[in-house]
Amino acid sequence: MNVHSKPVSAPQKHISWWRTGVGEEEVSNVVESIRAEHISGGPVTEQLEAAIGDTLGVPFVVCTTSGSMALTLALMTLGVGPGDEVIVPNRTFMATAHAALMLGAAVRLVDVLPDIPVLDVSQVEAAITPATKAIMPVHLNGRAVDMAALNAIAKRHGVAVVEDAAQAMLSKGPDGWLGTQSDLGCFSLGMTKLLSTGQGGFVVTSNQTLYTRMRRVQNHGVVDTLKDSYEFVGSNFKFNDVLASIGLAQLERGPAKVAHVTKIYKTYKTAVDELDFIDIVPVNVDQRETPLWTEVVCADRAARAQLMEFLAGRGIDTRQFLPDLDLSTYLNNTGDFPYSRKFGNGGLFLPGGPTQPMENVHATIDALREYASQHV
Repeated sequence: MNVHSKPVSAPQKHISWWRTGVGEEEVSNVVESIRAEHISGGPVTEQLEAAIGDTLGVPFVVCTTSGSMALTLALMTLGVGPGDEVIVPNRTFMATAHAALMLGAAVRLVDVLPDIPVLDVSQVEAAITPATKAIMPVHLNGRAVDMAALNAIAKRHGVAVVEDAAQAMLSKGPDGWLGTQSDLGCFSLGMTKLLSTGQGGFVVTSNQTLYTRMRRVQNHGVVDTLKDSYEFVGSNFKFNDVLASIGLAQLERGPAKVAHVTKIYKTYKTAVDELDFIDIVPVNVDQRETPLWTEVVCADRAARAQLMEFLAGRGIDTRQFLPDLDLSTYLNNTGDFPYSRKFGNGGLFLPGGPTQPMENVHATIDALREYASQHV
């Protein structure tokens, strides 16, 4: 250390912005699969697909390598390609847009609602053109898009709907499980999701024709790579039994995970509602939306940076929201996205996750109150 610098006391404890984990059941399942030589896609993957289908009440489930590839697989199944357009909300992870772009389609962005960062369905119809092939609503952080209204619009125009439910596993809207209310629903099993296999994802559908085609797209366009004719483009989107072994154990603990992240959200909300310098981004837990994360909005980028620095000085890790999609110039979208900007410029994730200790939540709340006493 530079002898002229002033020493800074290290925080007593580090609180990470996200905590999840695996237990002995996952370890046991993985060992069992390996000993049985179930390494690639096989009976354990089929078991996980069946268990997910039973949980969500859908007949067809296809596991794949990630949430990003689930989105790509879904669009390939619909035949999205060059010359097509896909409507995407301006507030989402870039993977939603990249799935369309990688297939040669163009992306048309639509702003979000004023109070929550999900697709403003009232703006969708104006964005539809003769080239529109699909609409991709995103149930960001378990919040339900108005699927009844969106499906009605899509039906009038003969456009497919693909739900991005990567952040909405075991989250419900007015009409049931999110991700099950469209042609195809896409989920993630990544590290920062409610259920995690490290990497992974899956697509659900109630349409047998789409399911049959998707199984072929998943395997380079055929059922049997040795015997079948190659009639359309596919790739290797297959999952594997080792990760599926983890997924089965994670799915069993799903209700407990939902209960814990909901408890975290309610605890934060009670405290944040008493603070003037940040606002909670609401999740309708009474409707059984599952708050994967607890999110707050600061006044602007400067206020957010100041708060993050303060919390970091107390050993508390936070994470700012990802940028609005229209800021990525290669999407070639111009237009006004005022509500997206509010979230993009001020949004912040507080420490949470399925295994985040409640003592860390209370310590974060204490730090927020301390910040309020010094800065507001």
